[in-house]
Amino acid sequence: MDNLDLVNVLLVEDDRKLAALIAQFLLRHGFEVRVVHRGDQALAAFIEFKPNVVLLDQMLPGQSGLQVCREIRSLSDTPIVILTAKGDDRDHVLGLESGADDYVIKPFKPSVLLARLRALQRRLAQNSTTLEILEFGRLSIDRGGRVVSLADEKINLTTMEFELLWVLASAEGKLLSRDDILNRIRGIPFDGFNRSVDVYISKLRGKLNDNPRDPVCIKTIWGKGYVFNPFAWEV
Repeated sequence: MDNLDLVNVLLVEDDRKLAALIAQFLLRHGFEVRVVHRGDQALAAFIEFKPNVVLLDQMLPGQSGLQVCREIRSLSDTPIVILTAKGDDRDHVLGLESGADDYVIKPFKPSVLLARLRALQRRLAQNSTTLEILEFGRLSIDRGGRVVSLADEKINLTTMEFELLWVLASAEGKLLSRDDILNRIRGIPFDGFNRSVDVYISKLRGKLNDNPRDPVCIKTIWGKGYVFNPFAWEV
């Protein structure tokens, strides 16, 4: 059995064969799993089971996964991972905007899902303490020492670049608008014309070796904002 704090999983998946495979795999790795096959049964199961994490299919009978996500999020901050067969960024954004913490694109290997759950557990453990260091695979961000290292090599950042990276990384996997970013860094709202965030994002990508034409580390969601990808730094 794996030494994980996340032990109770609510799996909401209408594909019964896939649900059985996922449940069996997670059971072997020390999780207790409750399975629901309809969206309109998910909230009642959540309230009764009190899971540590919810695995939620996006396309469900009875009620959509996004609606279920919003209902659960209105009651609890329990982590929600969306399972989606869609590769469109818009669907991923909708999931994040509905309150999901992460998403996994079908088809996926059970080991990939397990890795995501482990990463989520680590992030929750980090967030439960006074956090001064963020680590994502090869990337380390030390707020106290204001040191950023990529593959053990120090990256020199300006004050604004460092603060921007910290804000993005602290909200890993979540969509931040320009307004969100400026408010968190400077305490001022985005006026619709200030493009400083875009400029600093571009500089930050260059220093972190993120491809500016097809960025994967700091993703642009057009018309919405930016998302820091916590898995881009894993070997």
